[in-house]
Amino acid sequence: MDEDTTAGHSSWIKQHPVYQDLMNLDVGDGAQVYAAFLVYLNLTEVRGWEHVVGVACPELQAVLLEHREKEGEVVQVVYPLPAHRTVSHKDLRCILDRGCPMLLCAVASDSTLVYQRLCDGLLKPDPPVDIQDQGRRQHRKRRLQT
Repeated sequence: MDEDTTAGHSSWIKQHPVYQDLMNLDVGDGAQVYAAFLVYLNLTEVRGWEHVVGVACPELQAVLLEHREKEGEVVQVVYPLPAHRTVSHKDLRCILDRGCPMLLCAVASDSTLVYQRLCDGLLKPDPPVDIQDQGRRQHRKRRLQT
């Protein structure tokens, strides 16, 4: 998703007020701004998020999207990243050190979006839906094997 890719898209994108706002953040990376715009559209139009705002991150020279479910709640940050770009641990630390939840969104050249939730440290996984049923299945397997 380079400059040539974004240049081939309809002019409606370039005229969209949010795209223009993201470009005015002046991060100097047109492909990343375009990726941020695609993620913005997905979050607002498909997922129904409201109050999504683009903010510049000078350390990463990138546009981040911020969202708050309700007034007074913690801000959630989305880092749109074109899939062909690399991201370093230092880049992720830069965002995680803000102390807010983070989604990394890889944006493929065909506009496919893949979200990955990142956190500072390890998370305890959710238990299986019905752990008792799983125990019965394992017990039944052991009985059949003997």
